Amino acid sequence: MININCDLGEGLNNEHIIMPLINSCNIACGGHAGNNESMIQCIEIAIRNNLQIGAHPSYPDRLNFGRKKIDISSSEFSHSIINQVESLEQIASSYGKEINHIKAHGALYNEMINDSDIADFYLDTVKDYKESCSLYVPYNSKIEKLALKKGFNIIYEVFGDRNYNDDLSLVSRDKENAIINSPDNVIKHLKPIVESNTVKTITGNYNEIKFDTICIHSDTNNSIEILKNINRVFKNR
Repeated sequence: MININCDLGEGLNNEHIIMPLINSCNIACGGHAGNNESMIQCIEIAIRNNLQIGAHPSYPDRLNFGRKKIDISSSEFSHSIINQVESLEQIASSYGKEINHIKAHGALYNEMINDSDIADFYLDTVKDYKESCSLYVPYNSKIEKLALKKGFNIIYEVFGDRNYNDDLSLVSRDKENAIINSPDNVIKHLKPIVESNTVKTITGNYNEIKFDTICIHSDTNNSIEILKNINRVFKNR
């Protein structure tokens, strides 16, 4: 069965529509978005839909929605990430639930694809969760290699609504072809990924890729129809 995940608790208030269509959720926990109220609401909806619950930490930067690198000391950034994860963990625990995974958001996630230093920093920051949580990571990335070397359990993630460069990094959001928001085009994008573990990049090449879960962003235009389409086409595989 195809596992679908979505980044939620980011102020769109569409969780009650999206969660019945997915398997796991990544809940914003105060960095780029989210607060105690939104985390509580997300966890309650996730429990009703029997979803895997994950933390979605980021640069503490609401102005840029965590999508830009900001000037912050390593110690301050590390403290922020831990506070974000712990905030969600404590709320989940109050409902008798544990966090299943941690997925970095935005600029932090993208930096760790090719930057060993930031990947190493991130792994050191979340090392206390090594035994209890998996990490969502992209295939053939610096974070993947370092996480495996350090003994983390990883979950390979691909993006159904984003185009890829040849190095398997995501096309920057400031590019016109970064986002795929046509439900039909998302299916076309996902078919080689699901059927042959290859992704068509923006240059037309088909590059090897691994995945355990497919992400659709809740703020992508047509996200609901996209999710319904994915369920219709791929869920019985």
